Amino acid sequence: MHKYSFENLNVWQTARSFTVSIYKITGRFPDIEKYGMVSQLRRASISICSNIAEGNSRISPKERAHFFQMAYSSTMEVLNQLIIATDLDFLTEKELLELRNSIDEISNKLNALHKKQLN
Repeated sequence: MHKYSFENLNVWQTARSFTVSIYKITGRFPDIEKYGMVSQLRRASISICSNIAEGNSRISPKERAHFFQMAYSSTMEVLNQLIIATDLDFLTEKELLELRNSIDEISNKLNALHKKQLN
């Protein structure tokens, strides 16, 4: 089977694993949040991976940088929602810290990719 170039990106692999973690952890959120925070967290985490894949397929560096920036923005959106989920006792501080470590890794790699496209 052919492997596309975005699949080789370490940041995409990390974001993919992170998305799976988000799906698993939000499965424990209260049912009342199914169409609220659960849906939003899942969509935003998928957006990270999707924007990395789409950006990597663009021809111009400016376009690639734009999609990597969008992936970064989605990463910050997820972080914001996870902090609020912790405030609401949907997550423990320990779970937030583990997820935040992944967010730090993803955001650092996205910043590096973004800068590389603009240089």
